Amino acid sequence: MDLVWLLDRATGLVAYPALYAATVTGILYGEPQFGTLAKLARRVHVEIAVFALVVTLAHGLLGVLDTWLVATGQAPEPQYGTTFLVAGAAVGVGALLLTIVAALGFLDATRFSAPWGPQVVHGFAYAGYAFATIHAAAIGTDVLGLIRPAIVPATAFVTYLFALRVLVSHGPVSDGAPASQ
Repeated sequence: MDLVWLLDRATGLVAYPALYAATVTGILYGEPQFGTLAKLARRVHVEIAVFALVVTLAHGLLGVLDTWLVATGQAPEPQYGTTFLVAGAAVGVGALLLTIVAALGFLDATRFSAPWGPQVVHGFAYAGYAFATIHAAAIGTDVLGLIRPAIVPATAFVTYLFALRVLVSHGPVSDGAPASQ
């Protein structure tokens, strides 16, 4: 039982930074106006995203097993209680499902038809990252001390990058070319 708990925590501690890196490189990947950063992101995004998905799947399977062991009394209850554990696990399952759907949007682009094209479906990755952040903050007992110094600034940076990408793609931020009048 301790091994399941340990592996669950270890995969979670690897999965979250990997999801963060996949999200950041994904934001940069899709917008050529980010220049060199976009080029670098195109080189590594797929590999980082695959690694993140594999580790997240492992964490999800171990997390479900760990939650089952706690809920059935075979493992000790966490300090925050079984109800909170099950709710946090449900949010984690939501993060995993959204991330899998996002990966399918990339891997099997013909699966989704308009208006659910591959870019729209791949956008579910942002929601998956948001759910993963909530999951980590809610029941990631190993990261409680990192919420303020690491998770909040990292999430703020992802939000800033995403907003910048939206503004560059669709809004008032220009590429430096003079406006036509």
